[in-house]
Amino acid sequence: MSLVTVMFYLMAIIALGSALYVAASKNLVRSVFMFFVTLFALAGLYVLCLADFVAVTQVVVYVGGILVLILFAFMLSGRESLAGLQQSKNRLFAVQNLPAFLLVTLFFVVLVNIVIMAGVDNLPWLKQAEKMHNVIQPADVTINNLGVNLMTTYLLPFEAISILLLMALVGAAHLARKEEAL
Repeated sequence: MSLVTVMFYLMAIIALGSALYVAASKNLVRSVFMFFVTLFALAGLYVLCLADFVAVTQVVVYVGGILVLILFAFMLSGRESLAGLQQSKNRLFAVQNLPAFLLVTLFFVVLVNIVIMAGVDNLPWLKQAEKMHNVIQPADVTINNLGVNLMTTYLLPFEAISILLLMALVGAAHLARKEEAL
């Protein structure tokens, strides 16, 4: 196994493990910090996929922006509301969670089936790109192509993501504001 393969598996295990901890943890502050680890592991996976600009954007936007907003929302929210959330008696493996587990299992089976049926090693457009030597090398500069594509072909999804980030900012500000006593 090469070093790149080992690094990929290490980053994937860190990302999956920390994401599972985020989903299963009862402590909200620990979940936020493990989300921090998850986002950095995803940035490492982007670097291994030769998407260095996307990795830097991941760190700047999500770790530097969204995660800090979530931390501020927790710090500025009242102690009573956080204590009420942490005192809830919801267990991970309970009868009331059975439909969610069944749905997740079904989704996972369908996803694995799609990946197996797709045959990603035998896709015609990948074979054509390899035959024409139209592949990204580690020394290639992809930022110019990314900038042109973001402002032409992918302008609508780019603007949709900016609206999503604005909604996250407004949501964090709403969570951080104090409620007036009646």
